Amino acid sequence: MNTQDSSTLARIGQIAINAHDVDRATAFYRDVLGLPHLFRAGQLSFFDCGGVRLMLDKPEKPEFDHPSSILYFQVGDIQAAYGRLKGAGAKFEDAPHIIAPMPKYDLWMTFFRDSEGNLLALMSEVPRA
Repeated sequence: MNTQDSSTLARIGQIAINAHDVDRATAFYRDVLGLPHLFRAGQLSFFDCGGVRLMLDKPEKPEFDHPSSILYFQVGDIQAAYGRLKGAGAKFEDAPHIIAPMPKYDLWMTFFRDSEGNLLALMSEVPRA
């Protein structure tokens, strides 16, 4: 039996990402990042990101035309993901590096830009030996 109230916020269902050129951004998220493309609906383009839907959309008004929030993509092997994405044309701001040593793992991150200039990141919890 589910004891959670149906009005309780539980998870994010969709994130909108600004794109000045939706076709170019669709190619980046599909071909460079390798996210599964779900569908197009007019100027909107949708992707599946582990059960969270990413929506690419051209800003409708000037007040909506700003960089998106930083999306942190969790990966098992940050070095391999960095190499694959860099090889596919992603423009990285830095190389993978430790952000915080935790008791059982080290938190690694690296930051890159999408085709629209939005900042994105890879993150990985690397177990300690």
